[in-house]
Amino acid sequence: MRPRDFALERFFARWEFEAELLLCASDVEGWPVAEVLALADEDDRARWNELRLGYTDSHGGPELRAAIAGLYDSISPEEILVFSGAQEAIFVLHNVLLGPGDHAIVVKPAYQSLAEVGIAAGADVSRIELREADAWRLDTDAVRAALRPATRLIQVNEPHNPSGGLSDRPTFDRLVAMAAESGARLVVDEVYRFLEFDSEKRLPAGADALPTGVSIGVMSKSFGMAGLRIGWIATRDRELLARLAAFKDYTTICASAPSEALATIALKARDRVMARNRAIVAANLPLLDGFFDRWRGTFQWVRPLGGSIGFARLLADVPIGRFTEDLVRETGVLILPGSLFDDTENHFRLGFGRTNMPQALERLEAYASRTLR
Repeated sequence: MRPRDFALERFFARWEFEAELLLCASDVEGWPVAEVLALADEDDRARWNELRLGYTDSHGGPELRAAIAGLYDSISPEEILVFSGAQEAIFVLHNVLLGPGDHAIVVKPAYQSLAEVGIAAGADVSRIELREADAWRLDTDAVRAALRPATRLIQVNEPHNPSGGLSDRPTFDRLVAMAAESGARLVVDEVYRFLEFDSEKRLPAGADALPTGVSIGVMSKSFGMAGLRIGWIATRDRELLARLAAFKDYTTICASAPSEALATIALKARDRVMARNRAIVAANLPLLDGFFDRWRGTFQWVRPLGGSIGFARLLADVPIGRFTEDLVRETGVLILPGSLFDDTENHFRLGFGRTNMPQALERLEAYASRTLR
């Protein structure tokens, strides 16, 4: 297979480590290793000190899988498969489930690999567009209309990247019922789960919702530990897990031993981890509320319901690609043009999970005052 170049990742390869301030980062502020280790109990600290840099269990270490399983209501450690990031999980899952003659339904906009891997594998992929005018809500009637006898999977992202949108429970329940009725597998990218602004609106995990449902998780986004490169798939379908494990033998084989150990510590202390991460997001959101209020008529967004990102729009008659490049060259602040998500309506992604977001936002506003007024 030969997928198209990954536009977003090529963009970040060009700018991420050259820009001074990322106002588009999709993750929460990264944790220092020392602070993660400070969360360890006595047994985990002893395991860390005695850790040998050999191969790990290709399925993921038992302690790590047990910690991940604790995030779900009905999943056992044996129903977890660990990957080197969510990207590998997506790549392996879509290669195993999709091929020529198969059909998939994927939301749009979305992280490119959610559609591109299936296309490269030979499948026909239908895109269900989420729209700002609908507050980025999923239209389940459109999903139903797109279903075919050959539909193998329905892929959604809750909370959604890049908008921060989140389906309500009745919408999600309709989607689950539709998947059960059609035989299509429901796959839910849940990398922003646990960052819902109202925990009462948190949706059931895909793996809990259906016996064949699949959840994709990662340490990168909500947990603020992208450098660990630890992701996973959870599902009660053990036959699928066996197929995924066999395919993974041709990719990374197993994860990094230090990364597994640190992820285990963090997941066992997840309440403290998430309290810190939610506090960063909660401090930044009111600053963005003020920005969009002051710049009404020039910038707008649908306020996110979860995650650490939102999909704003530049209303001025300036192409967002040009605005993005001029902004980073003049101020060192990087935003992400929506064209990288195949958007044509001048949207851009904002990230608000970093502690330096106030400084980046201040520079954006100063630049906008000079160039847009």
